[in-house]
Amino acid sequence: MIRWLTNRFLVRMGARYDYDVSYMQAMLQDAPGAFFKFAKLFDLARHRDIAPPAAIHAAKLVGAMAEDCGPCVQLVVNFAREAGVAPSDISAVLRHDAEGMSADAALGFRFAEAVVWRLPEEDELRDAVRAQWGEKGVIDLALAIAVGRVFPMTKAGMGYAKACQRVSVDGAPVDVLKRAA
Repeated sequence: MIRWLTNRFLVRMGARYDYDVSYMQAMLQDAPGAFFKFAKLFDLARHRDIAPPAAIHAAKLVGAMAEDCGPCVQLVVNFAREAGVAPSDISAVLRHDAEGMSADAALGFRFAEAVVWRLPEEDELRDAVRAQWGEKGVIDLALAIAVGRVFPMTKAGMGYAKACQRVSVDGAPVDVLKRAA
C-alpha cells in the first residue's frame, strides 16, 4: 500500500512539473529501501534557513547544470519560480550572466560556481556568503549545491538521463550556458 501511494505521489509530481520520474519509480519498484532513503532528500531539497530564495535557487541551478542537460535543470527552474525567484534572476543564472542577477542571486551563483568547479576564489566567496548571511547561510548554500547535483547524478547513474530538453523560464526558452569542466 505504501509503495502504491508513493508511486501516485511520484506520478502527480511528474505531471505537475512535466518531469520524467521513471528513475524514481524504478528505484521504488526494484529497491524500495533505497528509494525511501533517497526520498529523504526531498526535505533537504526544500531546506532554507537564512539565505534568500534567489541565492538558494541560483546555487541549486549551478549544481543541476553541472550534471544535467535539461530536465532536472527545468525542474529546479520550476521550483525557483514557485519560491518567487524573479524570472530575470533565473534566466541570468542559466546564461551565466552574473551582472544580470540581483545581488543575492549573484552571490549564490558565484559561490556555487566556485565550489562546483573548485575555483581559486572559493574561500573568498565563502567568506562573502558568511559575511552576508552567517554560517547558516554557508550551510544553506552548500546543501543547495549538493542537492542540485544529487538528483541528476542518480538519474544518470541509473541510466535514465537519456533526453536533453530546452529549458524555459515562464514559457520563454533560455539558452543555457554550460561551463566547460
